[in-house]
Amino acid sequence: MGEAERGEAAPRQAVTYFCSHDHRSVVTFSVEAVVPDTWDCPKCGLPASRDSENPPPAPKIEPYKTHLAYVKERRSDAEAADILTEAIELLRSRRKSGDIIF
Repeated sequence: MGEAERGEAAPRQAVTYFCSHDHRSVVTFSVEAVVPDTWDCPKCGLPASRDSENPPPAPKIEPYKTHLAYVKERRSDAEAADILTEAIELLRSRRKSGDIIF
């Protein structure tokens, strides 16, 4: 099937993007489309821009946080001590009353 059967192709433009790993990506857009300033590099996934001299830096990767790290962000040491004291008192009162605690 040729162009005669499908109609004429829309006019296009090729835009080149550069990432910080020196990868070069050519993306084709319609002439009428708004060309984005940044594009994700298909080779490494880092952001790429149209400026070959100043590609965008790689995003900072946050380290994995444990559940305890998130709890420590929300509570101070004094609050944690109060909660622990309250839990121990509740446990001791239940043991005195004869509750079976597993």
